[in-house]
Amino acid sequence: MSFDERLGSHLKRVEQELQAAKSAAVKPAGLTVPQYAALFVLDEQPGISAAELARRCAVTPQTMTTILRNLEAGGLIERTPHPLHKHVIETRPTHAGRKALDQADKRATGVERRLAAAFSEEEAEILRALLARVSETLTTDPILKG
Repeated sequence: MSFDERLGSHLKRVEQELQAAKSAAVKPAGLTVPQYAALFVLDEQPGISAAELARRCAVTPQTMTTILRNLEAGGLIERTPHPLHKHVIETRPTHAGRKALDQADKRATGVERRLAAAFSEEEAEILRALLARVSETLTTDPILKG
């Protein structure tokens, strides 16, 4: 297969373009895209475990540990022991973290809205269905079992 025939190369290019746009969107708030994603999830689910947060943000637990360490050093999150389970650490955004998230989210939402505006509702639904098929094909690929 030629490079242009490989769907993976097109998916990767678009993923990198989306990442660059999101990075530019959240940078003025002093955040990286992974930090923004973590704050976004934490704002929706305060106290979520680091392991679940890593899953929701599609990063490894080790990467999430680094993200959380940096957010905490920046005063954007607070981590406290669970009142009943002393070995469980709850993580919540601070006031400064919510402020940074709000600033970043306004700009990141703009990226998403401009992207959505490039498609009719019917086209967007078709694209979602096609991407779901790509995901299903890749996550059930027999090569993952070997």
